Amino acid sequence: MKINQLKTGVILSYITEAVNILSGLFYTPVMLRLLGINEYGLYQLVHSVVSYLGVLSLGFGAGYMRFYSRFKAQDDQKGIAKLNGMFLIIFSVIAVVCLLCGGVMASNVRMVFGDGLTDAELSKARILLSMMVVNLSATFINSAFKCQVTAHENFVFQRCLGLFKAVFNPFLTLPLLIMGCGSVAMVGVTTFITFFALITDILYCIKKLKVKFYFRQFDFSLLKEMWVFTFFIFINMIVDQLNWSIDKVLLGRMIGTGAVGIYGIAAQINSMYLHFSSTVSTVFIPRVNMMIAQNKDDKTLTDLFTKVGRFQFLILGLIITGYVFFGKEFISLWAGSAYMDAYVIGLFLMIPVTVPLIQNLGIEIQRAKNMHKARSIVYLIIAISNIFVSIPCIRAWGTLGAAIGTAISLIVGNCIFMNYYYHCRIKLNMFYFWVNIFKFLPAVCVSLVGGVLIRTFLPLEKLLFLICGIVIYTLIYAVAMWCFGMNEYEKDLIKKPVKKIGDKICKK
Repeated sequence: MKINQLKTGVILSYITEAVNILSGLFYTPVMLRLLGINEYGLYQLVHSVVSYLGVLSLGFGAGYMRFYSRFKAQDDQKGIAKLNGMFLIIFSVIAVVCLLCGGVMASNVRMVFGDGLTDAELSKARILLSMMVVNLSATFINSAFKCQVTAHENFVFQRCLGLFKAVFNPFLTLPLLIMGCGSVAMVGVTTFITFFALITDILYCIKKLKVKFYFRQFDFSLLKEMWVFTFFIFINMIVDQLNWSIDKVLLGRMIGTGAVGIYGIAAQINSMYLHFSSTVSTVFIPRVNMMIAQNKDDKTLTDLFTKVGRFQFLILGLIITGYVFFGKEFISLWAGSAYMDAYVIGLFLMIPVTVPLIQNLGIEIQRAKNMHKARSIVYLIIAISNIFVSIPCIRAWGTLGAAIGTAISLIVGNCIFMNYYYHCRIKLNMFYFWVNIFKFLPAVCVSLVGGVLIRTFLPLEKLLFLICGIVIYTLIYAVAMWCFGMNEYEKDLIKKPVKKIGDKICKK
């Protein structure tokens, strides 16, 4: 049952990502043209500022699986119920604190956003900020219930709900944008869907999973142990906010909403790239925690780490090389010529992050082993350095400078330090990992030659030829990977489901 949940969860995750991509392809261009570059930049700027309140979760959500796995391994149902009650109380308090902080920020928008915004933009920013804070507060409360669904490995329900949100968000938002409601409508629809998801998760946990919450005898010793564990996850959350949001804030204060809008397009593409990787690793979180709880050896963890990494590389390799060959024309046709600078910015964001993306299961292994402290401290130092690097880079190269500063921090922290740390401290065999990744090199070389030939002979600035070029390149990549890259285990993952479907069709 759980194996089927895992496999179906991965499939539904990629279906959801495909829907998000299709939504982005058809909905985003319309949205950009209806909003305009300045209002879109304002929306991105406010979203970046509000996202800093996300660190109020203090990393508790990421720490839930570790303590749940401990109580489950001991078959301590009362301990699980006390843990559930503690998490619901914690996230409810965090939601209230978030509302209070949001109220202070909304009352002081000029201080928050600086002089880069006009009076009209500040007025709208206050409305957007207030609505986003309410949405974030509901998300905090829902974290207590989403943890339950993940812990029970009910990935099908979780991914189906995500698919629903991906489908209905643009369908509800687009008519309101056409009516001229602007960015306020976008945030309003998102908030409505968030509350719908909250109610659905609550009902599913109580009615279907029969989750129990025990609120008496609040275990402060357990809370202290949890805080010691999650504190460094909290630091890592700050790092992520600095890396992925500070650029927009700096651009908004130093240049204006137009620059934020251009950077926002590159960040949106990079965000989809990030999600494509996490959709695989998240379904392995319960398994990794249980393996650690059962004292599985490092070789077993290295094998799982490498298998997931290779699978992620198969997907991400197609996306990043495809972006290199077709990204410029795609952005021109999709977002408009005003956003052309987003192509190079996207390269500076996506290429350095590819290495940590194929290794992101290692983050869960670190947390399960309670060895994530050093990573968090080093990342925090690098992220703070990113701010001081980005400011002069923005002054020298404008919007591109922000991406250059982030790229430097990603290379130093995510690529160099983490590979050393995985190998020497976490005891994952990184030589074995990279030998297996480099086995894809012949297939990648064949694909790159195909991409160069397509760019040489097809006028990609025309939509029809761009689509044809992408389809041809995808076929070249798939054939090259099948013939020169994939091992028998990976081929079986594709052949077995195809064989089952074929057998069912033949029986009919």
